[in-house]
Amino acid sequence: MFCFLVILLGTGISAQTTITGKVSDSQGEGLIGANIYLEGTYDGTSSSTSGSFELLTDESGKHILHIEYIGFESFETKLELDGSSLQIPEIKLKEAFNELNAATITAGTFEAGDKKKSISLSPIDMVTTAGSQGDVYGALKSLPGTTTVGESGKLFVKGGHSRESKTYIDGTLVYVPYSSTSPNNSVRGRFSPFMFSGTMFSTGGYSAEYGQALSSILSLQTNTLE
Repeated sequence: MFCFLVILLGTGISAQTTITGKVSDSQGEGLIGANIYLEGTYDGTSSSTSGSFELLTDESGKHILHIEYIGFESFETKLELDGSSLQIPEIKLKEAFNELNAATITAGTFEAGDKKKSISLSPIDMVTTAGSQGDVYGALKSLPGTTTVGESGKLFVKGGHSRESKTYIDGTLVYVPYSSTSPNNSVRGRFSPFMFSGTMFSTGGYSAEYGQALSSILSLQTNTLE
């Protein structure tokens, strides 16, 4: 009985195949960490710092050995596994070159701050807004995202300073959009709502045309004289 077990154990050991070899580049330098495995099995290994490897497998018969390394073309070879040791000749992998397709660049435009992302108010809307007192900025302070800070009367948006909200008339930046201050009185806008045919107010998503505005922009279009 003991002899029978020894024979079976010896048979199992002799059925294991050892595959050895070395993976290198075209200059003969060993490639560390190359992936070596038998197709369709869980048997695999990786190359050492010198590029050499040793793969142990219990498989038998015909199999395909794969060797892969990032930046190099993969390699494969057919093997006949019969339980004996196999020494693979040195495998030199070729560098892989990826061909880039030509890119054609054409001119185009896009608008980041279109009117769909803004609020439009007519002169009647402004003067009839409760608490606006007929003031452009008084009407805007009733909109979501705006805040009132003390009694200044200026427009504050998203917690920013009033100077971060810019006013444009016909595309031109207005540096002083408010009237002069006086004791115990809030400032007002310098311009009457009825001077403008169109009003666009946006608190975000506007284009680079208004790059100086960090919080919001108020774009006013004057009436056309006929």
